[in-house]
Parts: sequence; C-alpha cells; structure tokens
Amino acid sequence: MYATNVRNLKRNPSEALRHAEQEPVLILKGNEPNALLLNLKRSLDYTSGQLKPALAASLFKDRVLSLGAAANISGLSLSEFIEHLTQLDIDLVIPDAQTAQELATLESWLS
Repeated sequence: MYATNVRNLKRNPSEALRHAEQEPVLILKGNEPNALLLNLKRSLDYTSGQLKPALAASLFKDRVLSLGAAANISGLSLSEFIEHLTQLDIDLVIPDAQTAQELATLESWLS
C-alpha cells in the first residue's frame, strides 16, 4: 500500500491518483493515518483485501492490537505484516523508561 502525507498530496495529487489505480493510498496527517484514497474502477474484493492490512496497521499503531493479532487480521504472514509496517514507517517497539534500563543491564552483561 502506498502512503503519502497531506503536504505531498497537495503538492502533487496526480501522483496519489496514479498510485490509487494500482492500490489504495493511505493519506497521513502528521504521522497518523487520516484517510484512504480508493480507485472506483478496482473490484470491491481487491479493495477489501487491501483495506485489511491498512486497518490492522492502524490498530497496531494505536496499540489496540498486539503485533500477532494485527498480523492475523491483516491476512498477511507475520513477516509480511512486519514489512508492511516498515513501509508505513510504524515502529514495532516503542521505547520507554524500562527499555533504557534493560539496555543498560544488557550492556553491563556484554562488557
């Protein structure tokens, strides 16, 4: 699935339309999914198959679903779904205070 932000959509809407002829286009506002651009000539079955990964990615990003549950909903294998998230620039792990502490502990063990 192709993703673009509002700024790029304003600058070059025809590029988004060209991509929409092949697959749905996810429109991001900031780094958050905001809208989906669909080509009306594509079949509904094809479009539905493309929407599942987009919905799953959005639910994973919002931490509503775990990685495994989101991959299951998307209809993709886990590795394919991880690649999909990477293409959308969605982090798999969000570091927090605990992460920094664990990294420090790991570094002390490895040194």
